[in-house]
Amino acid sequence: MKHREGKTKEQGLDLLLAFDILLLGALALAFATDFAFGFYGINLENILILVSLAGLLPVLMSALRALWRRRLTIDLLASVALIFSLANREWHSAVFISLMLVCARLFARFTDKQARKAIESLLKLRPAKAHVKSGDKVKEVPIEEIKVGDLLQVSDGERVPVDGVVVEGRGALDQSSLTGESLPQNKRVGEQVFESTLTIEGNFVMKATKVGEDTTFSKIVDLVEKSQQGKAPITSLTDKFSSWYIFLIILGSLAIYFFSHNSKLLLSVLLVTCADDVAVAIPLAFTAAIGAAARWGVIIKGSRFLEGLTKVKTLVADKTGTITQGRLEIKNSAVFAGASENEFLSLLGGVVIESSHPTAKAILGFLKKKKIEPAKIDGIYEESGYGIKGYFGGEQLYAGRPGFLKKYQISFSSEENSAFEKEENLGRSVIVLSKSKKAIGFISLADSVRHNSQRVIKELKVRGVKDIFMITGDNEKVAENVAAEVGISEFRANFLPDDKLEFLRKLLNKKTKVMMLGDGVNDAPALVLADIGCAMGAIGTEAAIESADIVLMKDDLESLPHLFDLADYTLKVIRQDIFIWGASNFVGLLLVFLGVLGPLGAAAFNFLTDFLPLINSLKLFRLHQHGRISKK
Repeated sequence: MKHREGKTKEQGLDLLLAFDILLLGALALAFATDFAFGFYGINLENILILVSLAGLLPVLMSALRALWRRRLTIDLLASVALIFSLANREWHSAVFISLMLVCARLFARFTDKQARKAIESLLKLRPAKAHVKSGDKVKEVPIEEIKVGDLLQVSDGERVPVDGVVVEGRGALDQSSLTGESLPQNKRVGEQVFESTLTIEGNFVMKATKVGEDTTFSKIVDLVEKSQQGKAPITSLTDKFSSWYIFLIILGSLAIYFFSHNSKLLLSVLLVTCADDVAVAIPLAFTAAIGAAARWGVIIKGSRFLEGLTKVKTLVADKTGTITQGRLEIKNSAVFAGASENEFLSLLGGVVIESSHPTAKAILGFLKKKKIEPAKIDGIYEESGYGIKGYFGGEQLYAGRPGFLKKYQISFSSEENSAFEKEENLGRSVIVLSKSKKAIGFISLADSVRHNSQRVIKELKVRGVKDIFMITGDNEKVAENVAAEVGISEFRANFLPDDKLEFLRKLLNKKTKVMMLGDGVNDAPALVLADIGCAMGAIGTEAAIESADIVLMKDDLESLPHLFDLADYTLKVIRQDIFIWGASNFVGLLLVFLGVLGPLGAAAFNFLTDFLPLINSLKLFRLHQHGRISKK
């Protein structure tokens, strides 16, 4: 049913497009023919009337529909101008204005088509078929028939059919369709691969984990489709201004006629002011900018978030996976109470095996290197951001930071506390495992700062972000070391998920925007709460794609300063559009009141200046593909 409605709507748009193309041809032909035949004294007045009436019809219908919804649009002003032109037998003026209006409508449809072409170009990357492996046999099947759990053979030169995990072989994949990064990514057994990425070298077998609309690629296509729907505040403000502008022009025109009784002056004023160039130019600018960001591997979920970047004065950045690499390494381990190292690590691995937290991944990776099998733990329960509980042989296990265990009345000896403190002073996080209310061992982990974090923080400050906070669940010493290394003076340590939300609520205000930067795994609530939630390294991370307003598909901070540049440049272009529109209207009205322009001249002036803001917005289509603004 939904597909049928969409098809009917598309057919309706195609009919309107065909009508406008025919109307444009008829108007241009009628005007040119009348001009040519005028030299021979042949009058084509009836033809001009006919095409002018045809030009009036779609404008008048649009104005009436808007009035029915209690909205004043530029089509109302254009309808009044056209009706006055016809009533005053100003056929050429009516044809000029109709030409201008149909060109504006066609340009708006061209803009929409360009946005749709971006979707179509993405969809072309999606493979139609896949090679399903069953035993020694490989069978080619349509992409729609793939199910979660299927084994798929992917060869050199083929695109990955769905999201999955490599189970055999290896490959170098071009992920630029998702992340914008140009360098190929090597994929080995156990690593994720994503739909529509291109295998440029190697062969591998993968296990399907997400199919159909659940794949990362499908979600990106859906986001790109929806990104144009939300209006930016500046667009809404322009709509409100347009309503007042239309009201004042109509009121002013009536006042002019009341005092002057000069219908030609009235008509000239209407004809010079009835342009809707800005109404097309502003959405065009946002469309171009959001499209450019998508080519960099950055999804902006609406123009209001792009505009919002220009008002960001406060940035709250999560440490792990954002400022730092998010790939923790085990730096030290020790056992207590006579437990063996293998027993301790096996129990710890069993407790964290179901967790997606970076700490859990580091522990399991460490066990794999040491070839230690995680123990089978019953009743595992994770308190997100706090720690994990479970049972082994009927005995209660707790794994987490020392503070988490203390919450459950587990005490530590002075020797144990001294060991924890020593590790924490080295800037490491400590994870303790207890069994039957006694600590049996701990591991310490450390994370390395991203190579470009310091430079990015510095560039954001240059771009007007005054207050930058780093928040982390790690201890004070770890937070202090990382913050000092990247040039952040304000940080908050030992933060639990609820602490993040409470901290953000205190920062939110009506004057400026607060941006939350996180990895999207544990930061989803904070990303939603912030004015602008930005998730990085979101490829394959469903929570990030769903909760963030801006999604950096690449696991890199590099795009962030360029996004601020993009927002500033887009708003600069839009302000230029508004200035050009205002200046051309002012000059046009001045020429009308000085008697230089009559109705025909006013219509011609309007027609010629109507495209100036549109041409200005087209500059945004020249943005550099890799994130640097081209202002040539």
